[in-house]
Amino acid sequence: MAQIPRSSYYYHKNGKVAEKKVSEGRPAPGYSYRENGVRIADEQIEEWLMEIISGDGYNYGYRRLTLELKRLHRLMINKKKVYRLCKKLGLLRAQRKIKAKYPRKLARNRVITASNQLFEGDIKYGYIAGEDRFFFIQSFIDVYDRSIVAYHIGLHCEAQDVVWTLQQALLKRQLFDVSEKPVV
Repeated sequence: MAQIPRSSYYYHKNGKVAEKKVSEGRPAPGYSYRENGVRIADEQIEEWLMEIISGDGYNYGYRRLTLELKRLHRLMINKKKVYRLCKKLGLLRAQRKIKAKYPRKLARNRVITASNQLFEGDIKYGYIAGEDRFFFIQSFIDVYDRSIVAYHIGLHCEAQDVVWTLQQALLKRQLFDVSEKPVV
């Protein structure tokens, strides 16, 4: 009734309302270790990063730079720390943009301009744990508008079930008696 979460009820009751603080995590230590236990300052690691990328090519991301630091200088360093150091030095490149592929091709071998021109069928199965059995879902989808036209759910999926489902799809779309039926 009071619209107060159960976990904070007693704080409100006693007059204590806790302020939420965002944790920044533990501060960065400012050093890393070599495999032999010698402490290396972050400034030295930053110099090594600059040396690695100053070579020809500079096709390294922070993960590859991490591997190079481990290989060349025997550092025990995390890729997240290398990412933080690269960000501080301004070495990170912009991430590549994944372009959307439009227009989406509905069917590879035909041009579809409206609904009821192309149906696709699919059969999936699932498992009923309590009965230790499988069940089948067979459906027909209209490729143009991506809607399920008709489906069959049962403990078996035989040819007669597929034929019945296709007949139901044609009846639902009122295509049973037309001369030009959809391609399946």
